[in-house]
Amino acid sequence: MSASSVSRRRILSLWLPRLPIDRIQRFFNGGLGNNSEPSIVVIKDNNALVIHALDDAASRLGLHIGQPLANARAMCPDLRVFDADVVADAKTLSDIADWCDRFTPLVALDAPHGLFLDITGCAHLFGGEAALLQTLVRALARQGFAVSAAIAGTSVCARTLTRQDSGSIVADGGEAAAINRFPVSALGADEAITTGLRRAGLKTIGDVASRAPHEITARFGARFSTLLAHALGQGDAPISPRKPLPDYIVEKRFAEPIATDSMIAMTLSRLADTLIASMEKQGKGARRLEAAFFRTDGVVRAIMVETGRPVTRSAVIDRLFRERLDALADPLDPGFGFDMVRLSASRTEIVVQEQRDLDAHVHDNDELAALIDRIAARIGGKRVVVHLPQDTHIPEHAVLAASAQHHLAAAMQAEWPARTESEPPLRPLRLFDKPEPIRVPFATVPDGPPHQFTWRRALHAVVRVEGPERVAMEWWRQDGKQLTRDYFRIEDAEGLRFWIFRDGLYEGEVFDAEGKPLPPSWYVHGLFA
Repeated sequence: MSASSVSRRRILSLWLPRLPIDRIQRFFNGGLGNNSEPSIVVIKDNNALVIHALDDAASRLGLHIGQPLANARAMCPDLRVFDADVVADAKTLSDIADWCDRFTPLVALDAPHGLFLDITGCAHLFGGEAALLQTLVRALARQGFAVSAAIAGTSVCARTLTRQDSGSIVADGGEAAAINRFPVSALGADEAITTGLRRAGLKTIGDVASRAPHEITARFGARFSTLLAHALGQGDAPISPRKPLPDYIVEKRFAEPIATDSMIAMTLSRLADTLIASMEKQGKGARRLEAAFFRTDGVVRAIMVETGRPVTRSAVIDRLFRERLDALADPLDPGFGFDMVRLSASRTEIVVQEQRDLDAHVHDNDELAALIDRIAARIGGKRVVVHLPQDTHIPEHAVLAASAQHHLAAAMQAEWPARTESEPPLRPLRLFDKPEPIRVPFATVPDGPPHQFTWRRALHAVVRVEGPERVAMEWWRQDGKQLTRDYFRIEDAEGLRFWIFRDGLYEGEVFDAEGKPLPPSWYVHGLFA
């Protein structure tokens, strides 16, 4: 990729320097009581507690990140101290990234407290880059976050500006001039590299850029040279968006937020019409759909539905989302209202035209697939399964439970072993998930059935037996742990019929630590009707 093509990209970098303390203050309804009292967040570093984040009051006292807690308490005895929660901070940053999806679907994490937004080609939708940056910063400030933002042609340059000159917007080709005066520490390189540059008399980014690239590479490595080149606008590595870009996106923004169920349903219905019209032009149907609801307070709620066949009608999308919304364990809370609703198709397929007027089977399949989609939307796709036969003699592996939405066609074409007429079934109607152990006092050796056994504290006397049916474990799966089984169909004195097996051969597969043979174990695997 040439440098000119990279320069056309526009990256907005966000940095939330006080994210840990801002998260805690938001938890306490926007404040900790007396805002004049300084507050800090501490984290353990080298067996010592140091400052991880601090508010403005603590900063005005001269406290700084990385300072030991003991020194901070000496400077301010009334300091409010909170323990760091890295997981909660990451969750908050992820929530902010979800909210930023309203501006562009290409949002990447810049851990631990930053984000990258690829706003190439979409800034004009918000009144230009300056208006977009101001809108984003003001909205996050209203949510209680301190935020720094900048826009440049490369992610490294934009990230550097957020640490040194918040609010900057650098035109294409102006990256080098915009960051020349900043200290080398602004690049975010390793501390050892930053120290080495200062010792060499290279205190600013401009000083480093004035040296030949091969000199910097020889002394500080290719990685730092690449970082510097990207900061100066000489190429850039692409950002890694959190979510893959959907195939189709339609959305509706509201000047006045909506909150009623009727307006939400009406909005989804209209968006579905628009989405279907867009896909129809390219002969595609949706297999996975997601509706995202953006609240005015920054909370985003996303709901996803999947379908077994490509959907080409808006009425089907509307019905599936109604089912999904009605079945939510955590109802959709509009709060103060949704100011944007987005409907996207993240997975689409080309629609295959079928003869549907004369083929009754096609209609039946469509109705069955629609029913499965509705049930899956209400209770979850993983709970609606079909069973597929597997080419194996191992009873517990002979059937595979698979998603009905994705394997309906395979299940309808599956061929199961035919049962011999006028003969009793060879397999029980009820097969246990795990074979249950039974106690056999004695049995005919080497491969005979038991005369009685105890199962679930009940003694069963064996009166009729069929077997044995020997099932050897598959050698490519057993790993030396699976034993040969001898299955028996038995009937006790009460008329109950069991399917039991001996796990292992007598004096052939079961040994103790000293190599002496042990009696094999017995199990009941199923019950006949």
